[in-house]
Formats: sequence, structure tokens, C-alpha cells
Amino acid sequence: MIDKFRNIFNIPELRKRILFTLTILFVVRVGAHVPVPGIDGEALGAAIQNFQNTLFGLYDLFAGGAFQKATLFALGIMPYISASIIIQLMGVVVPYFQRLQKEGEEGRKKITQLTRYGTVLISFLQSYGVAIFLENMESTVGGLGVMVVPDPGFMFKFTTMVSLVTGTVFIMWLGEQITERGIGNGISLIIMVGIVAMLPNVVISEISLIQEEVRGPLTEFVLIGIMFVIVAFVVLLTQGTRKIPVQYAKRIVGRKVYGGQSTHIPMRVNTAGVMPIIFAQSIMFLPSTVATFFQDSDFMQGVLRVFSFEHWFYWLVFGSLIVFFTYFYTAIAFNPVEVADNMKKHGGFIPGVRPGKKTSEFIDNILTRVTLPGSFFLAFVAVFPYLLMNTMDVNYELASFFGGTSLLIIVGVALDTLSQIESHLLMRHYDGFLKQGKIRGRRRA
Repeated sequence: MIDKFRNIFNIPELRKRILFTLTILFVVRVGAHVPVPGIDGEALGAAIQNFQNTLFGLYDLFAGGAFQKATLFALGIMPYISASIIIQLMGVVVPYFQRLQKEGEEGRKKITQLTRYGTVLISFLQSYGVAIFLENMESTVGGLGVMVVPDPGFMFKFTTMVSLVTGTVFIMWLGEQITERGIGNGISLIIMVGIVAMLPNVVISEISLIQEEVRGPLTEFVLIGIMFVIVAFVVLLTQGTRKIPVQYAKRIVGRKVYGGQSTHIPMRVNTAGVMPIIFAQSIMFLPSTVATFFQDSDFMQGVLRVFSFEHWFYWLVFGSLIVFFTYFYTAIAFNPVEVADNMKKHGGFIPGVRPGKKTSEFIDNILTRVTLPGSFFLAFVAVFPYLLMNTMDVNYELASFFGGTSLLIIVGVALDTLSQIESHLLMRHYDGFLKQGKIRGRRRA
């Protein structure tokens, strides 16, 4: 294994890409500690403790701890993800966006530009909600009630909105730079690093609980065992493939014979990767975002309580959205009609299935059957922290590392990044991380 890592740094281009990625991620983590002006840090730290077991605590997990510190990157990359969801949904129902998707590179550039504009708009709305939320926060410091924002008003709102919108746009640009000039998917890596950054605090809190004899060593061993089992199943889900055999007919061109080989179409059990989790999580953030605009509304506060991740209704909707987005994103990432047409053009056919429409229907049927158990298992792993919190009496911050959204993103992004490193090594005739076969990365749209 040491030789494998040594081979990575023997390739100048790969070494440059990895160092560039690490540098950008370091900048992201530094930005997550630069606070927004006009906030009493001590009062904020005391007040935010009341929100650790609410949806704001979950949002903070995606922001890598930046939300609870009200830093420049407090909104994280979620506005960009939300804008991407909206644009992709429009690509299904709006003819204009459908035309853009078919225009190739120029269409993709236009979609990217519209996604950026949408990111600015969403982050503008969310930053206003955060400013109002901070102005209404009050905590107790030294036995006295202290406001988190000593001087609320127009200037604080304006400064906060400009700071947060700028931070979101900057972090979006950093993610695009990683994708273009680094290694791995930049947006996914930023989310993963933000989640991993919370791990030391979880470990320290667990050690303190053992020292205080609140939780016994046996319970910790059981939790570690559960973590390994869930990680194994997540890897199995991510790597699982259903192979459809494909035969190519022989063609004689002049004196040469072309084709005749056998291959297969890899149908991934989880073609959509971690995107359904991210999409569903973005939708689940909407009620809390809207509720921040109506602090005095009893109805909106009731909605906020129902959509707290301590409530069973939140997890029911969350799991249902994951199943829906798994099918939705799979339909975008894998087009059976296009695959069947390409096979027919190159003389390929599935044994026992007629080329053309019958082939596309056969592939679509297999894809539907393969995706169904994958979507349910994906939803189960995402909802697993709720079960863990109720059976093992642990908080969400700990439960999220033993299953759920955090674990799925970490495993999925890590496998995707390793697959890109693997391809660089094998392309230059170096041994990869696996002795047999390649690490299969997530399929992209």
C-alpha cells in the first residue's frame, strides 16, 4: 500500500492535481472560521447549543461547522445544490431547458450560468433569513440575557447578506476549480470535508462520556461494530452492478473482420450515487428556511417542529424523497433509448432481444428492477440515525457518523475520488489500489 501512495507522487500531473485539491480544501476550512461582522461570539456559542438537536444542527453538519459560528461560509454549498435541483427539474418539464440539454457543450455552459444565477438568488434569500434569525437570538452569559447581535438593524442585515452571498459564490467557484484542475468532484469533496471536520468533536465527546461513566465501553464497541457493518453495506450498494450481456455482430470491411466480441452493460444498483441524498436534504431545508422569515408565526413554528429531525414525520418525508430522487436522477443519468440506439448503430444486440425499441424496453425494465431495492436501501441507511437515536440513546451528531447522510456522502465521494486516482495510475501503467479490477466510481450525468 505504501508503494501505491508513492506511485501517486511519481506522476507529476497527478501530484499537481492532488496538491491543488488539498490547497483549495484548506482555503475552504479557513473560510469556515472567519466570522461575519457584528456578532457577539460568546453569546452565539451559548445560544447555538439550543439548536444542536434541530434542523439547524443538521444544516451546520453540511456547512462543516460554519453555520454555528456564523462565518462567511455559513450557508455552505447548499444554495448551489438547491439551484441545481431546480434547473434539473425544469429540464424535465420546461421545453427551453430541454433544448439546452440537447445543445451539447454550449447548452451545458448556459445551464451552468443559469445555475450560478440561481445560486446567488437562493443564497440572497437564505442570507436574509439568517440575518433575521441571528437578530432574534438571545442567550444567557454570566447569568444575564445577552443578544447575539448587539446592534441589530439595516446595516447588520446588509453586511451579513453581502458576506454570506459572497462566501457562497466563492465556495462555489472553489468547487468548480477542484473539478476542473484538481481531482474528484469539487462540490462533493467540499461537502465531505465539512462533514469529516466534525469527526474530532464527536470522538472527544464520546471519550468524555466514557470517562464520566455515562456510556460504557461495551456500548462503544457495539456502536463501532454497527458502523463497520453499515459502511460495508454502503460500499456494497455503491459498487453493486447488474451486467447485461451484449454481443456485437461480425462485419467484413475489405479483407478485415470487425466486431464479433462480447461485452456487457453495467447497470449500477445505485446509478444516482449520493445525489438523491443531497437533493432530498436540500428540499428538507426549505421549511426551516421559510420559517426564519416568520419568527412570530405560531403556524410556521409548528411546521418547524414537525420538520425537526427528532420528529418521525421528517424521516418519513425524507425517506420518500430519497426513493423519488433515486429514480429521478437515474432517469437523467441513464437513458435506455439512447443506449439502445447506439448499440443498434454499431451492430450490437442483447442475446434473445430484438434491437431497437424492444432493447430499450428490456434495459428500462432491468433498470427499474435494479433501482428499486437500491432506492429502498439508500432510504434505510439515510433514516438509520433516527433508529439509532431512539434505540441507543445517542445524539444526531454521533448517529450521523454511524449511518445516514454523512456516511453515504463520505463513502460515495471517497470511492469516486479513488476511482479517478486509480484511472490516472493505470493509464500510466502503475498498479492501482486493487490487485484485481478497478474501483468503480459513480456514474455522472
